[in-house]
This record gives sequence, structure tokens and C-alpha cells, in this order.
Amino acid sequence: MPIQLQLVAAAVFLAFFSGLGAAEVVHYPPTSSNINNLTFALNGSGAPGIYSSSKTPDKQYGQYNWCNMPHVRTREYKTPPPDYNLEYVEVIQRHHKRTPYASNTFFKESVCWSCAGQGPLYGIKSNRGIGAVVTDIQWQAFQDAQNPWTTKVGPGFVGSTCQFPQITDQGLEDSITHGQDLRAVYAQRLNLNPYFNPATSRIRVTNNVITSQVASGLVKGLFPASAGIEAIIQSSSFDSLEPTYSCNKASQLKSSITTGSQVWNDHLAAAAGLYAKLDAISGISPSDTAGWHTSFDHYYDNLSAKQCHGKALPCNLNSTSSCVTQDIADTVYRLGNWEYSWQWRDAPQSAQYAALKYGAWVLELKNKLQNKVSGQSKGTHDLTPVLQLKYVHNIAHDGSISPLLGFLQISKMVWPGMGSEVVFELYSKASGAYGSDKRSYFIRVLWSGQPIQTSTPLGTIDLVPVDKFFSYIDSTVGSSSALFNACNAQ
Repeated sequence: MPIQLQLVAAAVFLAFFSGLGAAEVVHYPPTSSNINNLTFALNGSGAPGIYSSSKTPDKQYGQYNWCNMPHVRTREYKTPPPDYNLEYVEVIQRHHKRTPYASNTFFKESVCWSCAGQGPLYGIKSNRGIGAVVTDIQWQAFQDAQNPWTTKVGPGFVGSTCQFPQITDQGLEDSITHGQDLRAVYAQRLNLNPYFNPATSRIRVTNNVITSQVASGLVKGLFPASAGIEAIIQSSSFDSLEPTYSCNKASQLKSSITTGSQVWNDHLAAAAGLYAKLDAISGISPSDTAGWHTSFDHYYDNLSAKQCHGKALPCNLNSTSSCVTQDIADTVYRLGNWEYSWQWRDAPQSAQYAALKYGAWVLELKNKLQNKVSGQSKGTHDLTPVLQLKYVHNIAHDGSISPLLGFLQISKMVWPGMGSEVVFELYSKASGAYGSDKRSYFIRVLWSGQPIQTSTPLGTIDLVPVDKFFSYIDSTVGSSSALFNACNAQ
């Protein structure tokens, strides 16, 4: 690391522990590309990746596929040198394909969603008494014409038989395949049994039911002999995975990056003509206050969900000749990716925003890695549960993956698509004299199945000494008390 960067990092580190309040996290700008080029986003051509199918041809695997992002699988996996021993793996992924959110549907839709014969499972189970054996309850959405609000109150998904949102049958298949691919890579390396063992593995979900829907498929592929498992979950009032914990400072930074930013407002103004076309087709009012015109999130979700499931782009129900064209959809996709790059990487405040927004989950990850290293180094039986733990899988959202990528300061930011995955691999390597049990520890972080390239002094995080990774966390998030105080500073 150049001496200038070492001095900056040291100053940031000291700021956390000298009682001066929140650190000014060093922002390392991303590389320039068509993704963060606003002129190209507005006036370029084509989509920034695949939006039409979960399938990516083998020769193209690794490229951006919004419908089913590339993940770790045997064909592309690069095994480290044999003197590196894999000790622990933690995966965090976005859920797989789903319907749009209800808030992202048009008042009147020209496309219906069918979920006949499929739906989320609900119920409760006890470990004792007659409650130990219960019947799974599957929800099936329906509509009744005698309920006048069925057709009179938007958003309009008349004729649809899905919950909004709901993981679709295609999303379920992608979840199972994802689990199978991960098992093919890690089961033998970590000695994972085909049945789920809570002593060695954990599955974590958020309070949004779609993550549990994905878990049901993922576990089928990852632990195929399991009939049912226990997933861990934090309270919705302080969940670090989604995340939902309160952080006033992060909220202030988000406003300064988006609605309070001239750059953000200028990009919306430059897209006024595109908005006019979309609004005329969707029926959304130009004066809408539900978020349709504060970003391209709603239109992006609506259009991409349709195209990923092979559905037609929507038309105006009063004028079937007025439809969203592919050029319009592609422009929405380019602008959506530009927005995510600006919010999480390009804006000067983005690194600090990401560190506050996702710092709690990062600290939980660091603690598990640190305990694993310390427990093995000390050989203490007090940490037996830590030593047994080999694999943790978190199922979350784009609002989870994005701040994590922002925290890592990935060199090229995109809007994390369906099934997006970040993998943390902890390795050990003999470092003492022959016959010594002394070991050194290294971290490898995989994004879309390959070592992540960052703009930070960590560079590509491929077998980086784990202490350097811990130092980076210390310089951006600090301790748990420092994070809490920074979030609540006046």
C-alpha cells in the first residue's frame, strides 16, 4: 500500500477510537464504464445484460444476467493451491425470480400472473406433543367478483393468482439449482452431509417471506436429504441482514446522495421524455407521490419481472398500439444500473453510507471469522460450537447486496440481479516450521463466482491475509459501539 494511503487509513482508524464520533470513511471511486456513464445510460443502446431468461450459455457465464445472476459452480470455480485449506464459508445472496411488488404494478395491467398450484407455505410447529406433526398450509391467491374492490382498487392485477411479491415456479427452480451448484463445490471441501446439520451449518432469512420461499428450494439442492430445517431470523426491528435497524445518519446520507443531490435530480430531469412515455402507457400520474418518479426502481421492477418470465412488455389497455418497446425497457435498465452505481459507489458519501447501512451485518461476519481463527489457533474447547460451524447461508435482497458491495467498494457496481451472490471463503495455511501446527489465515471474496475486484488498497480479494481484511472493517465500521453511536449521532 502506498504510504499516503497507509496514513489515511491510520487516521480513519484512530478517529473511531479517539471518541471523535463517526469516521470519515475513505471513498475509493469505481472504474469508469458504460454503467456509471449517464450520457450512455440516457442515449446509449441495448440492455446492460440479459433480461429475457434465467439461462446463460456456458460460454457467456459470468456476464450480468438480471434474471439469474452468475454464482459459484463447479465449471468456473478456481481451486486455490493445495497448501490452502478451506475452513469456513459464508454466502449471502439475493432471492431469486419473483412477481413484481404490488407497489410496482400499474393501476391496470395488460399482463396477468398465474400462480395456480403454487404458493407460499405457512404454519407453525412445536417440538413436543401433538404439535410435533402438523400439516403444511399453502396459500393460493384468488379473487371473487362479489368483492367490489377486486376490480375497483389498484394496483391492478385483475385475473392474477399470485401474491405480490411471490417467488415464481421458475424462481423456485433457480433456487434449487443454486443450492445444487453450491453443494457440488463445497460439500466435499467442507465435508457437508446431504442432511442439514445445525451444528455445522446455518440458514438465515429476513422477515420478508420471499427469502423463506427461496430457502425451501435452496435447501433442497444444498442439503437434499433434509425434510425440514430451522432457519434463523432476527427481529424486524433490528435485523442486520435486510437491514432494518435504525440509523439516522445513514438516512441523512441517502437523502444527500439521492433526492438532495443535484446530480440525482438532474438525471431525473434529463429522463423527463422517457417518463412521459412510460406514464402514458402505465396510467401513472406525472404528479404521483408513491415513488414512481424519484427513481426508476418501480418501472425497472415491473418491466424486468415480465421479461424474465417471458411475458410481453405492457401496453396501454385503452390503446393496444401504445406499448413499452424494447428500446424503452433497455433505457430503463441502463438508468437503473446508473442509479445503483451512483448511490452505492460513485457518490463521494457512498462508502460511508454503505458502512453505516450494512455495518452491523459486516461486524457479525467479522466476529464469526475472528472466532474461527482464534478458536483454531488457541485450540480451546470453549469454542467448540465455533469450530464445528463450517457453512452459513444468508438469503436477502438487493437492498442487502448493494450496501455490502458498496462497503467492499467494488470496482464496477451494478444493480444486483436475482440470485446475486457474495461468498466469503476463509482459508488456513501452514506458516511455521515443518511439523509446527501454526497456521496463517486468508480471505477470498467471490462476486458472481470469481474473486471480487475492489477499488480499495485490498485490490482483488483473492487469498488476502485475513488481518488486512479485518483492518479494513475496523477503518470503515469500527466497533459495534462506534457503529451504534455513529448511527445515532446528532
